[in-house]
Amino acid sequence: MPERRIVRVGLVQMSCTNDPEKNMKKAAEGIRAAAKRGANIVCLQELFRSLYFCIKEEYSAFGLAEAIPGPSTQAMQALARELGVVIIVPLFEKRAEGVFHNAAAVIDADGSYLGKYRKMHIPDDPSFYEKFYFTPGDLGFKSWKTKFGTIGVLICWDQWYPEAARLTALSGAEILFYPTAIGWAEDEEAKTREQQFQAWQTIQRSHAVANGIPVVAVNRVGAEGNLKFWGASFVANTFGEILYQATHEKEEVEVVELDLNRSNTTRTHWPFLRDRRIDAYSGLTSRIIDDSH
Repeated sequence: MPERRIVRVGLVQMSCTNDPEKNMKKAAEGIRAAAKRGANIVCLQELFRSLYFCIKEEYSAFGLAEAIPGPSTQAMQALARELGVVIIVPLFEKRAEGVFHNAAAVIDADGSYLGKYRKMHIPDDPSFYEKFYFTPGDLGFKSWKTKFGTIGVLICWDQWYPEAARLTALSGAEILFYPTAIGWAEDEEAKTREQQFQAWQTIQRSHAVANGIPVVAVNRVGAEGNLKFWGASFVANTFGEILYQATHEKEEVEVVELDLNRSNTTRTHWPFLRDRRIDAYSGLTSRIIDDSH
């Protein structure tokens, strides 16, 4: 058996208010709690500094955006340096006047800023009006070498796209992190809610299986507007097995142990990357394969 390579991932599932400073303080407390329990890498949820403003189209919400690096990044850099942990910091990025992104900064355990990911897939659905706010990402799918391993970050709606998970894994990611803000509409029936949740978890577990790497999803919780964010942050191993799942109702901080060397064993026995027909996938660059010209 290969030597174990243990990494402990921290998940901070929290509710948010309309006060960014209170949300920052709560997030920092969650990171501290995870670090105290031995976390090496801590992931926050999507747009954690504010309420999920995309429920409505309101110009005032653009005032929440900031540069990356910027004030929040710098505060988290100081915290990472103090605690010796890697932190994934999802933020509303102001790139330039009138150009905004849904992004995540990656900070290493020594407090150094490693870079950012800009959300590539932008939804536009009732109560998820993200196209009003966010320009699609232009940095591609990437990973970062941190003190505790090479990590990839994708954001929420990216979860539904196997292409995004695959390309991030191919870039060298040993763990896929998904900061998320997803919930149920208040008038949806119980059966529909369960179907939606199961689909959300299943697609991400499949990314773990298909790529032979663990997946960590960190969702928000609580009621905002007409949405009830369903929490249920979770960690899946290389076989898609659920190692931890938070509740649908409560704020939680959890630390989960992963053995990164399991990926080698999984990929050796299930060699999906070996058997990919990269010569036959050109159709993936088409919107749909039909007779249109």
